[in-house]
Amino acid sequence: MAKSIQAIRGMNDLLPDQSPAWQQVESVIRQVAASYGYSEIRMPVLESTALFKRSIGEVTDIVEKEMYTFDDRNGDSVTLRPEGTASCVRAGNQHGLLYNQIQRLWYMGPMFRYERPQKGRYRQFHQFGIETFGLEGADADAEVILLSARLWKAFGIADQVELQLNSLGSNQARANYRDALHDYLLQYQDQLDEDSKRRLETNPLRILDSKDAATQALLVDAPKLSEYWDDESREHFDQLCARLREAGIEYSLNERLVRGLDYYNRTVFEWVTTALGAQGTVCAGGRYDGLVEQLGGKSTPAVGFAMGMERFVLLLQEQEKLSPRRVVDAYLMPLGEQTELKAQAIAEQLRDALPELRLVVHCGGGAMKKQIKKADKSGAEVALIIGENELAEQQVTVKPLRSDAEQKTLGHAELIEYLRPLTEA
Repeated sequence: MAKSIQAIRGMNDLLPDQSPAWQQVESVIRQVAASYGYSEIRMPVLESTALFKRSIGEVTDIVEKEMYTFDDRNGDSVTLRPEGTASCVRAGNQHGLLYNQIQRLWYMGPMFRYERPQKGRYRQFHQFGIETFGLEGADADAEVILLSARLWKAFGIADQVELQLNSLGSNQARANYRDALHDYLLQYQDQLDEDSKRRLETNPLRILDSKDAATQALLVDAPKLSEYWDDESREHFDQLCARLREAGIEYSLNERLVRGLDYYNRTVFEWVTTALGAQGTVCAGGRYDGLVEQLGGKSTPAVGFAMGMERFVLLLQEQEKLSPRRVVDAYLMPLGEQTELKAQAIAEQLRDALPELRLVVHCGGGAMKKQIKKADKSGAEVALIIGENELAEQQVTVKPLRSDAEQKTLGHAELIEYLRPLTEA
């Protein structure tokens, strides 16, 4: 016997009993995004490696350690996308969607990072992302945050997540702060954890979100980002906070929140939760006004966020907030040779009348007892039984499978009205 082939570590299958939950989440996401006037964009999973090195930054963990990068048959370096923003900007530049235009876009799909697989985090994972282009005011920042907040309301978890806000200031303010932080930490270089020592010369802002307790203790007296904000960035942040207060969105200021990607400026935010154990990020984003130009386009303001779908689905399941629609509404059981011949044609008539009906027709014959077992195992709400007598009378016997209601025999027109509520459940 040949050795069976397994999925690559960290790249998981989504099985039929799991997919209804994902479908429910995706459906609500699409509805919420549409309610704010956002349009879907779909980008390829494979991009030029230069796209991510130029946007994310060559001294980030993603580029240094986590990207799936290889040379194709032409010798060009290509990478499975590790995040969606850079791809979205590339597509917008390439197709002329951005310059002097306002675009509200969303995407959903697989991303790839080589990291240690753990619960809710995989090497192939999925993200939902929102990107807004052409709007430089704090009202655009508020809109993407409000959109994310509406998702939590839609799923009933608004009390399980907390909004943390910060501002990186202008690019110049960020550079000035970077120098000040570097000079401060240089005094304590020997006391930093190994990752922070490496980042000190390349990306010192990343030290702010170090998980090492000793490093965090050193940061207590470090310079604060807000001390380096320029006046325009401070006004922008104040306007954002005012809009969130008007909308009833609670938040806290986290001056160590910097995000892990080099392209952010001004507003950065994260929605965090403790519902999955230690505090974890559910959704994160911010403003990235320089990225479009950095990737070859004309200067265009932009703001957005991304959300890991695996962790979000896990959070909703832990909180018992998902009630996906059943996979099968009705199971049609043909009994007898003539009935088996006509059963699929009858099923097609039902699907014509009720396009939303999830109807399975029993295949393979067998006695009524066997078919009832199959109907029950399918999860269907009702079994539709057609024997030789029902066929002759153009009727169907309906047997409820999930309640004690009595079975009844109905004509085809009555059957359609009987089944209609199942399509709306």
